[in-house]
Order: sequence, then C-alpha cells, then structure tokens
Amino acid sequence: MTLILSHSDVRAVLDRGEVLAAVERAHADLARGTAVVPAPPAMSLGRAAFVPMAAAAESAGAAAVKLLADLPDNRARGLPVQRSVIVVTSAEHGGCEALIDGRLVTAVRTAAATAVATKYLARQDSSSLGLIGAGNLAVEHTRAIARVRTLDTVYVWSRTAATIGEFRTAVADLDLAIEALDSPEAVTRAADILCTLTPSRDPIVHGAWFTPGLHVNAVGAPPRNDHREVDGEAMRRSRVIVDSIATTLTKSGDTLLAIAEGAIPDSAVTTELGDVITGASPGRTTDTDITLYNSVGIGLQDLATARLIIDKARANGIGTEVDLSA
Repeated sequence: MTLILSHSDVRAVLDRGEVLAAVERAHADLARGTAVVPAPPAMSLGRAAFVPMAAAAESAGAAAVKLLADLPDNRARGLPVQRSVIVVTSAEHGGCEALIDGRLVTAVRTAAATAVATKYLARQDSSSLGLIGAGNLAVEHTRAIARVRTLDTVYVWSRTAATIGEFRTAVADLDLAIEALDSPEAVTRAADILCTLTPSRDPIVHGAWFTPGLHVNAVGAPPRNDHREVDGEAMRRSRVIVDSIATTLTKSGDTLLAIAEGAIPDSAVTTELGDVITGASPGRTTDTDITLYNSVGIGLQDLATARLIIDKARANGIGTEVDLSA
C-alpha cells in the first residue's frame, strides 16, 4: 500500500525537533558512506525549472525523489513559486511507500539543516540572529536556530514592513527582542549568526560587511546556477561548508559565480556539513573565523524527514492508503 499525505496530514505529524535530529543524522550518514546523494539534473521549460532531488539511505531503508518545480511566473498567479512532491520507495521490496506533499517538508528540513550547520559552525556565545528576508523561511529558521543557540535578539530586514509585522506575530512565543533594521548591511554588521532567505538573483549581502566571528547561512537562492545572495568577496573571506559538494558545484550560484569571477578556487569547496559533524574535517577553529554554510538543499534531507512522517502517520492512522497495483 502507498500512503498519500497531504499538506494538512504532514502538518499534523511533523515534529520540528525530531526533524532537526534526523537531518543531523542524515548528514553524518552521507559522510560515512551509508547514504547516497547524486547531483541533481535540471530540466527547463521556458522560465520554469524542474529539479529531481534523489537520495537513498540505509538508515531510512528507502530511496526518495522530490520533484521540485521552480516557477517564477507563479508569483503573478498568486501561487507558490516553488512546489514539490516526494516519492518514497522501499529499499527492501521496491514498492512505493508514500507520496507526500513537499511544501512543509521543504521549509522545515531546510531550517533544520541550517540549525545543524549553526550548531557546529557558529560561536558558542552567539546570541543575535540576523535575517535577510522575513517570510515563512525566516519563521522556521528562527525557531530552528533557537534550539541550538541561546538567542536574545533578532535583527531583521525585509522590503515589506507588513512581512516583518507578520514575522513578529509568528515568533512572539519565543520571547525574543525583534529589531527591524533599514538595510541588509545593518543586519549583517549587527548579527552573530546571519541567514539570507531571499530568492535573489544578484548579491544582497556583501563580504565587505562581514565582521570577525560571524557565521553565515546562505539559504534562500533557488537551485539555479545564475542566482546568488552573497558576493564573491563573501565567499572569499569565509570558510565555506556545503551540504553536498556535487550538488553545490552543479546548482549553487553563490559558489559557481564566485568561482567564475576568480574570487575563490574550486578547491575552496571541499568540506561537507557531514564531514564536520563526524569530525572528519574541522569547522570553526577560532572565535574570529568567518564561516559560511552554502545551502542548496539535498534530497537526503527530504528522505530523512519523510521517514519520520511516514512512520508517525501510519502509527496514528493519518493519511490515505492506496493500492497502486490494483
């Protein structure tokens, strides 16, 4: 039987703390060689891009493919720019275990991976979070990072004041001081931990603004090699950690454009987050290091989250079971 899980089904069973732990284990599995993440191909139809994000993991007992559709024209239609669905197949018998709406999975696992990177790369005494962008990803990132560092202040910038107001309301229960600043530069200079969460095509954050000891999570740019949120100087000044080298060198405009400009060599991208988690490679070595987690997102994060959701949904009778072979 195949379990069909809608957005509301996912919301009913998803536990953000469990996702964070599962994503951390998944990256360690990747470093140890018990999980596989091939570089995703890209398919384009006009302005629309379709990215199949595949992964397999022994710990999940499954393989999965998330088909991510990135459609900029949806903004004018009042629809999400990115939409996705996840197919999970059993590694034991090859049957389709589940078909899952990817919207909430993507947002939560992305924030969880950022929090894992922050756990291993940000200074232990980091207490301020800077957000470039104040939408739903900002909410998820604030909640996730608050699990790994004791935050007292969030500095935030957005092009829209109303979005900042909605952000304040959404994180009010965290009892953090929220300060809206007037520019990305002001947020960058004020924060201990910085998250870039915009679909920018051109750099919105510049390395010249980085202060010693800063940790940056470059998260928001879509998986297109011509989109970037940080400039070449930002990459040059930082110790760069990525979720997957193969994926980064295929899909990350932040990295690929910095290499093309000569700001960094190919050899600057040699350390994956899993290597830092397992101790195979160092992350931050001093309190003055500038570290940057270049996140493109990988299918393994989706698979780890999907495994949690499938097991919990079945245990609680949530979702719709369908016999695809009938």
